[in-house]
Parts: sequence; structure tokens; C-alpha cells
Amino acid sequence: MKKALIHDWYYINGGAEKVIHSFNNIWQDLEHFALVDFLNDQEREFILKGKQVNTSFIQKLPTAKSNHRKFLQLFPLAIEQFDLTDYDLVLSSSASIAKGALTNQSQLHISYCHSPMRYAWDLYHDYLKRSNLKGLKSWYAKKVLKDIRIWDVINSNRVDYFIANSNYIAERIKKVYRRDSIVIYPPVDINKFTLQEKKEDYYITASRLVPYKRIDLIVDAFSKMPEKKLLVIGDGPEMKNIKSKASKNIEILGHIPSSEMIAYMKKAKTFIFVAEEDFGIVPVEAQACGTPVLAYGKGGALETVKDGVSGTFFYDQSVKGVIEGVEKIEKTKFDPKLVRKSVEKFSKERFEKEFKETVEKLYKQWKA
Repeated sequence: MKKALIHDWYYINGGAEKVIHSFNNIWQDLEHFALVDFLNDQEREFILKGKQVNTSFIQKLPTAKSNHRKFLQLFPLAIEQFDLTDYDLVLSSSASIAKGALTNQSQLHISYCHSPMRYAWDLYHDYLKRSNLKGLKSWYAKKVLKDIRIWDVINSNRVDYFIANSNYIAERIKKVYRRDSIVIYPPVDINKFTLQEKKEDYYITASRLVPYKRIDLIVDAFSKMPEKKLLVIGDGPEMKNIKSKASKNIEILGHIPSSEMIAYMKKAKTFIFVAEEDFGIVPVEAQACGTPVLAYGKGGALETVKDGVSGTFFYDQSVKGVIEGVEKIEKTKFDPKLVRKSVEKFSKERFEKEFKETVEKLYKQWKA
């Protein structure tokens, strides 16, 4: 069985790329495709076992490395240019465009869906508001996103089976594509994040600094709580905005090595998570360290954080909501051992076993 794996893009080692890492643990003979690939050697070794990626024409466009998303209108054309006819099984890892790859009736296409395109569906109005486009540019952006939505629904029929990364995303797939899906939670390397029971007096958040992660809310909230220390780990297009909001009690660490991030996470009193996320691997990693999580009570966090056991929730995604959440979690005592125990079911070993068995079962059914 010849197998191809098509991913949206490679430019950072994020949650979706940890899934790719596990795919490569399951199958060593995958051939890889993506719109662009700008990984450094260290990231490539971890995610892809050093393998090269077949990329689209977008890879060679000017400024693609600094901002590939500005070529959104070309994504459908680019993904459909990949000739996958030699493969029996096509796996797509998709939060955007990968599931739109062309296959035929002699091929099985299974899509591990991190989310339907956020900027075209759930976050459409927020995306337009934050882009601050006016006049002709605003009209063109709306037209591109409308065309993308139409294409996105059509290409959902190219997928034989959807696997969602949470029940929350399964519901979103049902709403947008009118398709059922199997739920398999993504892999978390629990063993890499060891328990530490003694905590220090600071809060932490770690994320790509992109608008929907809402790191700005956390920074704004802690700027109003000068007696509380906050560490922000991560980099991205929102960095300049985040730095401009930070007060003296907030330390912006940017992108740091994984070992350093884990060290900070293990000693933090609480991890703050305010995004409406599909699953959210980093909060699970924090809990694996015995660090409780304060999370926005919507999305995948409701499936990974046990209220009163491994963290708690706030339900107003605003500065006021974050402040009230911090006040709430400071009144609750947590046992670091129970915090860690609550997320052991999300282990990498569990994911790789479950995903392999599911794909093999679906392939047998399809062949029959």
C-alpha cells in the first residue's frame, strides 16, 4: 500500500506538526506533500524524520516564507496541482486546505481534521474586523473568502472518512460539511512533561502569537493586575502588538527552546488559556507537569480540563473575564498529582495505537 500524507504547510513546530510526528512513527514510508515547507533542520528531524516535502508553486513566490497566508486566493489551485494518483491511501492533516487534494475512486482519502478553515467560517467576521481593510481591499477579501467557502464545502466530498481531533471539532465538521466523523484526540508526549509539585508565584501562557489565540486579552488583563507576574512564550505576527501592551509585571520571552519552556511550565502556579481552540495541546502539556489551567470555557478545553480537579473555567472572553477567572482559580487548591493523572489518557502512545488501528480498519472496510 503506497501512502501519501498531505499537510497544509510546514513553517513551525506546532500542535498539528506533533500529529505529523506521530504519523511518521506509525508509518515510516509516507511521502509528504504541503503548500510550503520552511522548516529548519532541527524541526525537520523531529516532525518528518529528516524527510523532504513535495511543495507547491507557492513555495517559490516572493515573500512566501514571511507570509504565505497572503496567497490565500491561490491555495485551492496549488493544492489541486499535486498528482497523487500513484497512492493507494491519502492521509490529509488539515485545518485549512490539505483535504482539498484530488483523489479518484481507486484511492482512500482519510482526513484528520484539526478544524474547518477558521478564517473562512467561525472567525470570518473577526478576521475581517482585525484586518482593518477598507474599500476595494475589503471587498476583495470578502470575495476571496466567499469563494474559499464554496470550494471548501465542495472539496469536503473528496474525503472518504473524517477523523476529528475532538468532539467539538466533530460538531463543527457536522455543521459546515454535513459529515459525520470519528473522534481521536491528538497526541501529547506526556512522558516529556514530568510532574513538579512545588510551584512558584507566576502565571504562564504559551502560544503562537496569532489573533485567534487572544494572547492580547491575557496581557491586557495582567496589565491591570500589576502585583501578579505573567510569562508569555511564543512568537508570531501579533508580537509587536503584544509587546506594546505589556506592563512591567509581564515578561515576553518570545520563541525559546522546548526544554526552557517545559522548565517554566513545570514551576508556574497556573497556565492561562483564553482561545476558543479545537483541542489545545499546550494546556494538556501544562497539566502533565502538574500545573492547573485557567481556560476559556468553550471549545476543546472543555474536553481536556476537569473543573476543580485540573483547572477551572471563565466564560466571558474579555479582559474582565480573565481577571475574574484569575481571582476564581486563586481560591481553588489543586493536587499536582491529580492534575497530571487527569491528562494521562491523551498520551502519544495511545494516539498512535488508536489511529493506526482505525486507519487499517477503515482501509479494510473500503477495500471490501
